[in-house]
Amino acid sequence: MTNNDISAAYDVVIVGGGAAGLSGALVLARSRRSVLVIDAGEPRNAPAAGVHNFLTRDGTPPAALLELGRAEVHGYGGQVLEGRVRSAARQADGFSVTLDDRRVIAARRLLVATGLVDRLPDVAGVRERWGRDVLHCPYCHGWEVRDQAVGVLASGPRTVHLALLFRQLTSDIVVFTDKAAALTEEQSEQLAARGVRVVEGRVVALEVEDDHLTGVRMVDGTVVARQALVVGAPMVARSDVLASLGIEPTAHPLGLGEFIAADATGLTEVPGVWVAGNVSDPSATVIAAAAAGATAAAAINADLVAEDTLAAVTARRNHGSALGLARALR
Repeated sequence: MTNNDISAAYDVVIVGGGAAGLSGALVLARSRRSVLVIDAGEPRNAPAAGVHNFLTRDGTPPAALLELGRAEVHGYGGQVLEGRVRSAARQADGFSVTLDDRRVIAARRLLVATGLVDRLPDVAGVRERWGRDVLHCPYCHGWEVRDQAVGVLASGPRTVHLALLFRQLTSDIVVFTDKAAALTEEQSEQLAARGVRVVEGRVVALEVEDDHLTGVRMVDGTVVARQALVVGAPMVARSDVLASLGIEPTAHPLGLGEFIAADATGLTEVPGVWVAGNVSDPSATVIAAAAAGATAAAAINADLVAEDTLAAVTARRNHGSALGLARALR
């Protein structure tokens, strides 16, 4: 898309072109709404080989799924622009959206689907192997590491939760913890009962051979052989655009990180602003994020229909009043 293709105003501007944003755009475009998706091109799942648990699309590379989604949105007249939104502001008739290149686009409603950022631990090799053999979700990656030697590096209640979920997929699980008191007596008993080994000490690096994870190195130099490592990193919503509208993230009650609070349709505390996907639900898989985008889009369209109808009724009444006054003055 060229700059000349971009209009000055849309019914809806969607910030974020992942599964949630594109799904929302598809619903809105099919409802004959003018819609623009602005995407910075930084999908969280880019390192992954495939998307999983997405019915009919299981195993599809993330980039291929987005390409299909963009084509479908274009097919119904929706537009997708590569760019980054700097901020948004409320206007009398909706919102103004400012891009990094200083363009300003008007929108009657906003849908923010910017996803989240994983705050990875400071362990050498983790970031480089993230999404490959350093994992976070049993539903996204569990089948691919079934029956392998898997390590779990997390903190708080999530440690045991992740260990037991992956124990369903393999019998060889090791939990790494640098604090002996990190596990309660009950948690230790649960892990022991399921045959999960606990290794105390700080993890400092990953061992890699022939581009495959082979082990986890401890601070004392010990290497524990592992083929995959599950990392329970805090997840933080990409919320800069929302912050410019006065919407701040909320701490997740389960200690997952931070998210943007919203109602069941994705409506935030600011009227006219919806959220969908991982920005509001850190644990949502790709198919769940897509569903959230569709739900938000339907709510946005209904909101616009109500506004359009009110405007039409008001105009009709004003027209009728004007005609009556004109007749009375004859």
